[in-house]
Amino acid sequence: MDIFKELQERGLIYQHTNEEALRKRLDSGPMTLYCGFDPTADSLHIGSLLPILVLKRFQLAGHIPIALVGGGTGLIGDPSGKAAERILNPQEVVEQWASKIKDQLGHFLDFETKESPAIIANNYDWLGSLQVIEFLRDIGKNFPLGAMLAKDAVEARMSKGISYTEFSYMILQSYDYLKLNEVYGCEMQVGGSDQWGNITAGIDLIRRTSGDQVKEMYGLTMPLVTKSDGVKFGKTESGTVWLNAEKTSPYKFYQFWMNTDDQDVIRFLKYFTFLSLDEIAVLAEGVEKEPEKRKAQRTLAVEVTKLVHGQEALERAEKISSALFGGGLTNLTSAELEEGFSDVPSATIESPEIGLVDLLIKGEVVTSKRLAREAIENGAIYINDIRYTDVETSVSQLERLDGKYLVIRRGKKNYYLIKFK
Repeated sequence: MDIFKELQERGLIYQHTNEEALRKRLDSGPMTLYCGFDPTADSLHIGSLLPILVLKRFQLAGHIPIALVGGGTGLIGDPSGKAAERILNPQEVVEQWASKIKDQLGHFLDFETKESPAIIANNYDWLGSLQVIEFLRDIGKNFPLGAMLAKDAVEARMSKGISYTEFSYMILQSYDYLKLNEVYGCEMQVGGSDQWGNITAGIDLIRRTSGDQVKEMYGLTMPLVTKSDGVKFGKTESGTVWLNAEKTSPYKFYQFWMNTDDQDVIRFLKYFTFLSLDEIAVLAEGVEKEPEKRKAQRTLAVEVTKLVHGQEALERAEKISSALFGGGLTNLTSAELEEGFSDVPSATIESPEIGLVDLLIKGEVVTSKRLAREAIENGAIYINDIRYTDVETSVSQLERLDGKYLVIRRGKKNYYLIKFK
């Protein structure tokens, strides 16, 4: 496989070092490369999915990826792409997060295969034992101040302020590249386009410290993912889309991809799936001719949800989606109802011996009895997919889902979950 051509055709290359030399090196045999992931939370989010999948693409092409968990750099904070200083987290918290992220990365990369096994590393293993004087003498002297100030990530922060702590991040990341080269023979660093300055700084450090044997080192960045509507990728009304199923349920994850705009869906299929470009071209034709069918969005949602959460979670997400948007709430289990309605207003009712009007108020569907009666009489209230227009309806008459739930819908999109003790 021509991995460089594959990445190029998918739009996954934003910047790179000497193309001729890089392509020649990739064609000559397995290359070891790395990408870093700082533990800034207890899970990675979908902003990290693109570099993870690029590492996976390299592994499938026969190369050796290193997933570097930033247990050390995570204690400092990368200023790249940040308008203000990061909050520094306690070391024990960062250690816990680093462990969880290490497990997440193992879901995508194959560390067991005999051919081109992936490598997992934590930069705290070498950064945590550094001696300040020795580090400044041996490493710091290789970083001209003018060159550091000219890097985009630093320059963008100079007017707003940047601490020496974050200013030094570039040196630490460069040292990571040097150590991975020494220990594993790593020859290339990949990352988002905001990492270009840090990547080239690492290449310069290795050249400066390699003595008479000048090494050819490589760097490659991917485009930062943007959405056509201007909303930041990976953000929804309910917050960040995480890779951890406990933080973002597979159903919500699936729906995030289902809601992809027509202008973005083909690009995202190229970025985030392993479908062939020919298969994607067929889907692109469908977007042009039959956009209402949303086949490309459904394919994207299926492929990425299966990749991140597995087949069983995908089937559950599809079942919940079908019930919510096509009718069939009675087919859902308690767990599926909780997952599907995890971000809608909910209320717990102790006694079913109340009327429908009072239920709507207790469930915060409306704010007054007058508004409750109007909503019912106007046919705006649905309970478990059934429209109720009689204001005298008693809650005890309503059949509960799985014995303890009512799903109220007001209008077309406003959902509420009622639980009974």
